[in-house]
Amino acid sequence: MAQALQVAALTPVDRRANFARLSLRWCRRMNARALFFCGLLALLCACAGGPTAATNPSPPGPLNPSLPTLFIAGDSTAAAKSSNPGQLGWGAPFANYFALERINIANRALGGRSSRTFITEGHWERLLAELKSGDFVLIQFGHNDGGGINEEPPGSTLPLRARGTLPGLGEETQEIDNVVTKQHEVVHTFGWYVRKMIADTRAKGATPIILSLTVRNRWSEGRVERPVNGYRMWDEQIAAAAGVEFVDVTAIIADRYEALGGEKVARYFLPDRIHTTIAGADFNARCVVDGLKKVTQPRLFSYLLPRSPREKIR
Repeated sequence: MAQALQVAALTPVDRRANFARLSLRWCRRMNARALFFCGLLALLCACAGGPTAATNPSPPGPLNPSLPTLFIAGDSTAAAKSSNPGQLGWGAPFANYFALERINIANRALGGRSSRTFITEGHWERLLAELKSGDFVLIQFGHNDGGGINEEPPGSTLPLRARGTLPGLGEETQEIDNVVTKQHEVVHTFGWYVRKMIADTRAKGATPIILSLTVRNRWSEGRVERPVNGYRMWDEQIAAAAGVEFVDVTAIIADRYEALGGEKVARYFLPDRIHTTIAGADFNARCVVDGLKKVTQPRLFSYLLPRSPREKIR
């Protein structure tokens, strides 16, 4: 077990160097021609430029049970995996800003999920099974909560996903026979689902932190879209009512986008204007980290690296 944890803790550069050493060890048993090619392979593995904060996110591995864990619960804007080439969520490079010998970073964000379907599909329960006292959970939903509850609106060309939540923070419900799952379901408001995540996190002795949404690449008169009402407002109200930390990721990203200008920001996005490229994912990760530095969680702040990966390279 200890050996497995040590392997999981290796950085991509460490793993590349290990592979190089193993390649050379095997090649010593080969003839001269094979030795040449294997030596070349090992050299490429060891000397190729190291990964940036976003290009080679470490694959999920076993969590070190002796360390606290920071979990991410969200959608494709944070997820590490996607079927779209070049797409990456901010949760992938996020771990590069932490001292991973002192804290686990567990990105459980999944593309296409709303606060409702993250729960109803069992992803939240699986996260809770890993959660322990002293951990942290970043909760960020809303991009997909505005979708159809059990049908797409007239004229929509989107595939039916039945993932929408009722708008607002109240206790309203709607009973449906889900056309996707073929199960009877009681659909709640966005606020109800997020409050459930907060309560479940606290029940495990962990700390929930609410994040507002990432920003889309939509501009008007030199200003990027930054909704004031809707999910951003609801997130802040939920956090205030529950007495939990709120990070206004929307405001942080929007301010920095406008400082750069639309032309430079465009390279951070795929053509859909919602999902980010590798560079865009790292930009958003840095915004989330800077937002976390402002919350009153000194223990979490202590796990951050003193300098960002980009500053360390300099």
